[in-house]
Amino acid sequence: MLTPSSNTVLEPAMAAMTAGAVGFSLHVSRFRVTQIALSEAALAQFDVAPMVAAAMLLADARCDVIAWNGTSAGWLGFDRDEALCAAITEATGIPATSAILGFRAVFRATGAKRIGLVTPYTADVQARIMANWAEAGFPCTAERAVGLSENFTFADVREDDVEAMIRAVIREGCDAVAVVCTNMRGAALADRLEGELGVPIYDSVSVTLWASLVQAGADLGAEGLAPLRNWGRLFATPAGVAA
Repeated sequence: MLTPSSNTVLEPAMAAMTAGAVGFSLHVSRFRVTQIALSEAALAQFDVAPMVAAAMLLADARCDVIAWNGTSAGWLGFDRDEALCAAITEATGIPATSAILGFRAVFRATGAKRIGLVTPYTADVQARIMANWAEAGFPCTAERAVGLSENFTFADVREDDVEAMIRAVIREGCDAVAVVCTNMRGAALADRLEGELGVPIYDSVSVTLWASLVQAGADLGAEGLAPLRNWGRLFATPAGVAA
């Protein structure tokens, strides 16, 4: 997993999700990300070179898949992560995927067309995500955003507040909810709220893990992966290669 340096949510979340699961292990490499905005300086944090350098450290651990566990291609465009994954594979020889490519894969696999978008971001970043997803065939028919730009503070958004935003977009109408940010606390909500509300809820951290397992050719129905299915219907969703 490639991880933003200021992220404090995704590693504990993935440790909780994978507790009891067998057959794989998770490893993390960080690069500097502190601000989410559309300024030149903020966008430059996601230049390919530092991301590939972090990926090459994971290659030393002989990982089978390298995933960008971040959502920058939401506002930069799907093609940005396609190019990043190609660059990682060229540099390391290891297949790569990402959170945003994972979202696209699961939307295609499930036929979700109307997305409820939940993020901690500012309105301009939110609008850019919505425009990119609409162009790709996944219009956001309902949305909520907190209005934050400092990446570290995204983790301070309470789980109760994330739940309230999820409920709001479902009330407005959507086929699936996307909690887009790997430093926001959405993963633990999915299973309970899906059971209550009947709408799939896809959290970015969960989606990155799912996409990584799919990329690795894992059998999501395997007994050793059964604990993951307690984290939402995502982990019962088969798909082609999520990259």
